[in-house]
Amino acid sequence: MKTLRHWITAARLRTLPLSISGVLLGSALSAEQWWTFPLFWWAILTTVGFQVLSNFANDYGDGVRGTDQKRVGEARMVASGLISAKQMKRAVWITAVLSFLSASIVVFLAFGQTNFFLAFLFFNLSLLAIWAAVRYTVGGRAYGYSGWGDVFVFLFFGLLAVLGSATLFLKSLNFVLLLPATTIGVFSVAVLNLNNMRDADQDLISGKRTLAVKLGFERAKRYHFILILVGVFCAVAHGVVEAAFGLDWLFILAFIPLMLHLNRVRQISALDEFDGELKKVALSTFFYALIMALTF
Repeated sequence: MKTLRHWITAARLRTLPLSISGVLLGSALSAEQWWTFPLFWWAILTTVGFQVLSNFANDYGDGVRGTDQKRVGEARMVASGLISAKQMKRAVWITAVLSFLSASIVVFLAFGQTNFFLAFLFFNLSLLAIWAAVRYTVGGRAYGYSGWGDVFVFLFFGLLAVLGSATLFLKSLNFVLLLPATTIGVFSVAVLNLNNMRDADQDLISGKRTLAVKLGFERAKRYHFILILVGVFCAVAHGVVEAAFGLDWLFILAFIPLMLHLNRVRQISALDEFDGELKKVALSTFFYALIMALTF
């Protein structure tokens, strides 16, 4: 039972609402009664698999590099010695295989044998997602150590999650969805930026050159403000473009905590104070997607 708790901790369940936000939103804006489709639930299972894979790989990659020795927040299992590097590496491989199998089912359900090009495209996007999940902190050229994490999070959590899930249902690309996809993407980057601001001192010592490390404390905070405000703007712009009316605008409620969050970020002077702000942005992103799915 104790070992099971360690694996649950390594999976970082608190990251899952954020990871499913894009798929939830993209599906809901593309299909009536989206919750009744097996395709939707397999897509959710797949994105959860990719997220857990990323979390395992991050725990392993940072653990073997020694990056997590003095980190703030949840303990990392490899760095703390509660799970060995060998065990975590095996878990990464197993999760990667299971996630790929789940993604293959999604491709089959969506396209069957009638849309060969899209099936081929999504098959390769699944492989790319697995590569991105692992290479964030694993390997000699892990992109998370050179400041590219923000770009990949925007692409995969935002554009690919929303536009990709929509394409599963529509079999074509709806460019209007670029606006809510950008909202989900920049909010997800904001969560990563908070994480990186919190860990900036330890990352600098460990040679992990995240964008927050490169920008420095004050500029990273300004960057964070830009991310949140761009996300809110794109969400409102999408409502205007789609001629939203009445209850369609309820999604604005999800942004009230974000405005309070920005005021809190403005006041923060110690890096460890950022840790409590992560869940505020993550949950606000999820509630935005959920409210849109139920009302828009």
